[in-house]
Amino acid sequence: MTRPRAFNRDFKKYDQVRKAHTYGLAEHESDEFDEDYEIATLDLEPFLRGDASDRERFAVEFGAALQEIGFAVLTGHGVDPALYQDAHDDTLDLFESTSPEQKMRFRAERHGSVSQGYFPIEQTSEIHPDLVEGWVWCRRAFDVPQRRTSAFRVEDYWPVAGYEQRFRRLVLAHEALFRPIAQAMLQGIGCDPHLLDDRLTGTNFGLRLNYYPRMTEDQVRSGAGRLLGHEDVDLFTILPATRIDGLQVWNHRSGKWVRMRAPTGSVVINTGDYMQRLTNDRLPSTTHRVGKPSDGSHLTTARVSFPTNVYLWEDEILAVLPGLGPPRYEPIQAIAFHTLSTAKFYGDDYAVDATTKGAE
Repeated sequence: MTRPRAFNRDFKKYDQVRKAHTYGLAEHESDEFDEDYEIATLDLEPFLRGDASDRERFAVEFGAALQEIGFAVLTGHGVDPALYQDAHDDTLDLFESTSPEQKMRFRAERHGSVSQGYFPIEQTSEIHPDLVEGWVWCRRAFDVPQRRTSAFRVEDYWPVAGYEQRFRRLVLAHEALFRPIAQAMLQGIGCDPHLLDDRLTGTNFGLRLNYYPRMTEDQVRSGAGRLLGHEDVDLFTILPATRIDGLQVWNHRSGKWVRMRAPTGSVVINTGDYMQRLTNDRLPSTTHRVGKPSDGSHLTTARVSFPTNVYLWEDEILAVLPGLGPPRYEPIQAIAFHTLSTAKFYGDDYAVDATTKGAE
């Protein structure tokens, strides 16, 4: 059965930042691709270890890339490539060795701002089926320093305790990059680079594991997408380069999609709704999705990815940062902003106001 096309404009009431373009949520044969556009690949090492001029040079290039399309690829970030190889294999193992009954013990529900836990295939969103299983763990699911009112129990979050230990290495490696990446972003648009330092110390994050099983011919014909077109509701996302392509980025200047091809061991960075709001639209929250890979492997091979979404705690106030002109947005508490934005995926009753925040 062919599914009717769904468009982002059908859900405009949920947007909390300016999003003027129109796109189909799932990949469609009428979509156009910009095969000549190359998303910038930059070496982060000079910013991490260089002098003031090195840091300025990188920040200007990084800021320009993000203002252009909201995405950039970073090498020289210092994370051991073997960690990404292990995470790839562990993600496959988790989804393929855990029974459906075990997975459903951890069915996703909202904690604080973020829906955390397991998402069955075709149920990561209520607005249109997508062909991916997902699993989200926020800070509360890891044995790391954090806000906590009760003792950490690994069995509350993980089907097997060893997974927490293995994926903890990944989130700690990425957490070390939160402040440098944010500093470079802010410096690149002319702000004080340290404006978010305190708020990114021990902040919340979400590690999301995505498992895309092999597609059938019927699924290809149905019009379902692997992961729907969307914008991330966060400050920014750190996505290690995948072994199998499929990530597609919307180029708002050409009105076409760009296929992401990131080198092995690199990380893809994209800015989200929180950052667009804080930067007064200077850093856009860019639309992206996962479609069929260019090599046709969607019919034969499972694909995985493991992005880290960088959040602020739900009681933080999102207000336009100083030095970026007259604010286009009123201050808003993060939990209200986040849950209203993501109610389009989970239903209107997902949204909460600042006076009814849930415990993280």
